Amino acid sequence: MSSTHHTAMGLSSPSSLFLVLLVLISFSYLRGWCRLRGVSASSIPAWRGSSFLSGMFLVWVALGSPLAAYDHDLLTVHMIQHLLLMTFAPALVLLGEPLVVFCHGLPRFGNVVRNRLFRRPMVHWFARMLSRPALCWIVSASTLMGWHVPALFTLGMRSDVWHCVEQGSFLAAGILFWLPVIQPWPSVSTGPQWWTLLYLFLATLPCDILSGFLVFSDRVAYPVYSSMPRHFGLSVLEDQQCAAALMWTCVTLVYLVPAAILSTRMLLPRSFFRGDFACSEMRDSAVPPGNPQRLEIV
Repeated sequence: MSSTHHTAMGLSSPSSLFLVLLVLISFSYLRGWCRLRGVSASSIPAWRGSSFLSGMFLVWVALGSPLAAYDHDLLTVHMIQHLLLMTFAPALVLLGEPLVVFCHGLPRFGNVVRNRLFRRPMVHWFARMLSRPALCWIVSASTLMGWHVPALFTLGMRSDVWHCVEQGSFLAAGILFWLPVIQPWPSVSTGPQWWTLLYLFLATLPCDILSGFLVFSDRVAYPVYSSMPRHFGLSVLEDQQCAAALMWTCVTLVYLVPAAILSTRMLLPRSFFRGDFACSEMRDSAVPPGNPQRLEIV
């Protein structure tokens, strides 16, 4: 796919519809957030609302902004897309407690979630299975490594449909990966906190392996870039090394942040984080089975 064609595709109607969809989702979130803030100023803090909107913005940057027009020319830009979709945006979205807010912003949606979904044992079982750290790690690692196999990578580069599948799978795998770490409502803790530290450490291993191979390799892993226009004076091999170094650095630093926070919580007295535990209890009762406009604060 040529750069000119891809740029034109990025400015076409599907991109505009995607932007409208993100705006509608953000507006619905803001509506629910304002309703919750009207009940209690401490229900969903402002930083959570900002986190969700920032995550939506990063999704647009990855898929709908002018940056997306260069992902077929530079592996570095392609890697930035993957980092935004799998690492940064999902974490920010989940930190915004989206289900709690949407249940208040969209009352009909809240009724369906409470009365039809969360009352079914099969849904509870599926939710528990879906948030198991082992499954989340396997899915995220398989998605990362699988789409960087040269054959699948080339397929995603040459097919618009498979390219969309690739981007969607990165976003879905990213959300699944962060579930055991952030534990947004209605997820529950699946084990001691030190398990999460081990989970984050193991999550760096696939990135380290892939990044190390691409950084120190003396040959081009994805020959499809050899026929693409070059930018910023980077050769194909230099572009590959830059992309790998970017992923290696960003993933390590991003995973270090929650690991440091969890380590601090494990070392400090439990009473020091009394406000955080109160907020956690509030989330569990944030969508009561009665009035969808009512928020219970514990």
